[in-house]
Amino acid sequence: MRAEQITDPIAYHGEGPCWSEGWGGLRWVDMLAGDILSFGEGGRVERRHVGTVAAAVRPRLGGGAVIGVERGFALEEPDGSVRALRELWSSPTVRMNEGGCDPDGRFYCGSMAYDQTKGAASLYRLDPLGEVERVLAGVTISNGLEWSPDGSLAYYDDTETGAIAVFDYDARRGLTGRRAFATLPDDGAPDGLTVDAEGCVWVAVANGGAVLRYRPDGVLDGRVELPVTKVTACTFGGDDLDRLFITTSQEDIDVEAEPESGALFVVEPGVTGMPVRAFAG
Repeated sequence: MRAEQITDPIAYHGEGPCWSEGWGGLRWVDMLAGDILSFGEGGRVERRHVGTVAAAVRPRLGGGAVIGVERGFALEEPDGSVRALRELWSSPTVRMNEGGCDPDGRFYCGSMAYDQTKGAASLYRLDPLGEVERVLAGVTISNGLEWSPDGSLAYYDDTETGAIAVFDYDARRGLTGRRAFATLPDDGAPDGLTVDAEGCVWVAVANGGAVLRYRPDGVLDGRVELPVTKVTACTFGGDDLDRLFITTSQEDIDVEAEPESGALFVVEPGVTGMPVRAFAG
């Protein structure tokens, strides 16, 4: 399969696409610009600045959104106003990077060092009442996170490892039993990921110009090609959740050689995704 370009190369570091009917469609981030982008009617893109970094965004049950920002979390209210929560660290060398919501309405976001120092990052969880817990430490580049259709498994990647991990999940114990799920071929660097309604995992390859599909048993089952190297994340959207939206980046890319870098792409892969899980806070 080959993805189709549907916007101009408008993002320096496009990431974290998320489809929500409550938003009226797709949002994604231009992460290092601190902007949230929205894909509107006729392909019109709106841009909204929310901070130094906009790492990830998910809907809230009561309206608005939860956002991963440079050093923690922020809440968008239904009226559009944004309120930053307390910073989780003070060091300017580390930033948030990617996140998602669990089946119990808690929002996770993981970090990375700007210089990608090994082991300098963590994965944090924001509970609906505002409490924050660090659930993983010693991470290098905390990236894709999504749950299986029945909510019993969570897929996660620390990009530096070159592999996707899988956890068992339940509401009381959270993420447990971390183990290997799949190692990407050709020294691939896993970035953002999503899970389809059949339980298959789709992962963006940040150095490979592709999105790969893995069956629940970890076997590589499909590939979507893109005309750019740095493919960052993917999500299902559209009225029937049958379109796979894919973000790309210009960071560390020769844009003269790859002029489409930073554009949004889409493909119809013949399967559907799952509705987004919202933050309960």
